[in-house]
Amino acid sequence: MGNSALKAHLETAQKTGVFQLTGKGLTEFPEDLQKLTSNLRTIDLSTNKIELLPPLIGKFSFLKSLVLNNNRLTVLPEELCKLKKLETLHLNGNHLRQLPAAFGQLSALKTLSLSGNQLRTVPTQLCGLRHLDVVDLSKNQIQNVPDTVGELQAIELNLNQNQISQISVQISHCPRLKVLRLEENCLELSMLPQSILSDSQISLLAVEGNLFEIKKLRELEGYDKYMERFTATKKKFA
Repeated sequence: MGNSALKAHLETAQKTGVFQLTGKGLTEFPEDLQKLTSNLRTIDLSTNKIELLPPLIGKFSFLKSLVLNNNRLTVLPEELCKLKKLETLHLNGNHLRQLPAAFGQLSALKTLSLSGNQLRTVPTQLCGLRHLDVVDLSKNQIQNVPDTVGELQAIELNLNQNQISQISVQISHCPRLKVLRLEENCLELSMLPQSILSDSQISLLAVEGNLFEIKKLRELEGYDKYMERFTATKKKFA
């Protein structure tokens, strides 16, 4: 991509606060963007070949949305965690195995998408994020859901298409969790905590494609309580 084209994009971004450059074969984060650290609210560099996010990402202090789907990221810099206004972070289709230690400092984060990466567990850093609404960890390599999940503040947690065979009973204690997606995992019915049905806020539990028949779920104690929540929620949105 030529310099003149990039310059035109930068000029537009300066006026709009949005820098979008997708599917251009970029191999690195455009350094020229640092001229706009105080202007930009949205950066979208999806479907490129970016392998590293430079430390200068931490300088975009007004950034609300960062979208880097379908790149080649293997790690994220700690500096990313300085983005105190960041509300939306989409990193689907990369090669991430873990999140930076300070990830919990992204205090404004509402939506986090990490579908199609190489995570092996639900990152504990997510539990410190008080405004998190939606977390998408589908299509990773997660095998179990640890006790720390009980502190997760999310309303929706998507764990579809992982390798989950164990879930901590603490998931029933998530204070705001309404939607739990666990489709196409490796769960035996005996490994699904019954408290999800009998004693949680969850009103939509998606568990198709595991190692049990859905009709067996309906025989579990607490299923009627779950159905009450499910029906009440459906009425609310009808």
